[in-house]
Amino acid sequence: MTVTIYDVAREAGVSMATVSRVVNNNPNVKPQTRKKVFEAIERLGYRPNAVARGLASKKTTTVGVVIPDISNAIFAEVARGIEDIANMYHYNIILCNADKKKEKEIRVINTLLEKQVDGLLFMGGAVTDEHIQAFKTANVPIVLCATTDEQGTIPSVDIDHEAAAFDAVSSLIAQGHKSIAMISGTLQDPANGYARFQGYKRALETAGLAYDEELVRVGNYRYESGIEAMKYFLELNNKPTAVFAATDEMAIGAIHAIQDFGLKVPDDISVISVDNSRMASMVRPQLTTVAQPMYDIGAVSMRLLTKLMKKENVDQSKVVLPHELISRQSVIQA
Repeated sequence: MTVTIYDVAREAGVSMATVSRVVNNNPNVKPQTRKKVFEAIERLGYRPNAVARGLASKKTTTVGVVIPDISNAIFAEVARGIEDIANMYHYNIILCNADKKKEKEIRVINTLLEKQVDGLLFMGGAVTDEHIQAFKTANVPIVLCATTDEQGTIPSVDIDHEAAAFDAVSSLIAQGHKSIAMISGTLQDPANGYARFQGYKRALETAGLAYDEELVRVGNYRYESGIEAMKYFLELNNKPTAVFAATDEMAIGAIHAIQDFGLKVPDDISVISVDNSRMASMVRPQLTTVAQPMYDIGAVSMRLLTKLMKKENVDQSKVVLPHELISRQSVIQA
């Protein structure tokens, strides 16, 4: 049979109100009484009913997190930052994978709101009108994590993706590269796709280099799409001397395609990307990349959400964290 608060109170010889105060860490309980209640809890194996406590307090101390691709190491690092800060502030996490599908994202958002979460973190991906509509029906705080909405009306934590791409491509240009291809993410994605594409174009324009549509292929962020895009570039009469990939995973696909073609990285073609996932230092040659502070993005997002949930003062609801170019062995001078 389920052990109730009444059973604990009887076992400890105190009132149910006293047991409730002990369970909820109320300081107004004598140490001797607190010890007696904890001993009774341990003997009986009592576990407080979180649902009942949530109904009484109208708080579940639970946060919903929508993650676009749980198999992607980048998002796993963000989730780790979220979890660490959530633990620090005594919140539990419900993590939901949405497979980068808008319909599933909307469904997951609504499901989490139905579960009475105290707040919601939406991680990655495009924020469409349908997302905005779902967010508007929520009566809890929402923070966008590693993405932003076009209007900038929803609190968010991210990097400047356009500037990150600009810095990556500019570093190639500084090494003397003039024919630079790009493996882009989908241009419907405002961050990893469109913003990084715009950064690529701006770097070319700033250096006085012509933009060539033939040197751009759109991938799906995955390793295989990096291979396919690179195969296309390798068949061109005038092969690029360098490739900028929007993600590490596509960049690694490009490196392997170059090597399979019988060419060398970086001797024949240099490769650079954005992310700085763990895979960037595992591939050979090690990948030069612009680092996103993924753990910090998760941690800062969760901290911002805790402030909003507790109705604390928030100085800045749109947080842009710094990025950093990490030079390794996949880029050399042209």
